[in-house]
Amino acid sequence: MKLTQPKPFFFQAGKRAVLLLHGFTGTSSDVRMLGRFLEKKGYTSHAPHYKGHGVPPEELLVTNPSQWWQDVQDGYQFLKEQGYEEIAVAGLSLGGVFSLKLAMNFPVKGIVTMCSPMTMRTLDIMFAGVLDYAKQYKKYEGKTDEQIETELQAIRQQGMPSLKDLQKLVDDVYREVDMIYAPIFVVQATKDDVINPDSANMIYEGVESLKKSIKWYDNSGHVITLDKEKEQLHEDVYAFLQALDWHVD
Repeated sequence: MKLTQPKPFFFQAGKRAVLLLHGFTGTSSDVRMLGRFLEKKGYTSHAPHYKGHGVPPEELLVTNPSQWWQDVQDGYQFLKEQGYEEIAVAGLSLGGVFSLKLAMNFPVKGIVTMCSPMTMRTLDIMFAGVLDYAKQYKKYEGKTDEQIETELQAIRQQGMPSLKDLQKLVDDVYREVDMIYAPIFVVQATKDDVINPDSANMIYEGVESLKKSIKWYDNSGHVITLDKEKEQLHEDVYAFLQALDWHVD
């Protein structure tokens, strides 16, 4: 069965733009509902895809964080090229890490991090997440259990060398998080079992932003944008964006 791949999106509304960034092994689908909500509120949003994401897992294995970071920068430049001068950024998980890195390198109006790690688990645990993603992807393709196991074994043998680079990326961003001065809203799900939830405190306490806030969502897991409190999250992100010092209406 051929899957319909999620695609990057560009929802044009007002002159205020938000770059929406998905997580590791995720896709634009993870932030699409947030994008549609913001569109109705008059915000333009764009969600790029990182190389190797939203495609067969074998393609993910041979990509690396420097390529994904380039995709983030290209997404930012895309909005600039479309005429958007003021851009906020909001990211889920790894997307939040990239949101912080973007703010260290480019002008942003504000930052939203959602369930974003500041420490990474062991390589074995990270690779287990890749294997789980691969298994689910192949199930959606309609492959038999035997086919799936054969292909997973090939993935195990190949491995994903760039996971070390992913660990280093997160470590490097955390070491430089005190370079963040833009307004920031730190979002964390209490039931997050993918990252260490204390990462939210590490971000909140580490940034130098004069305007910063943190909120915990007690009934949500890691992919908070799709969980039980997503409507409340939408409203909270919108309230944060509305409070920023935009120069465009």
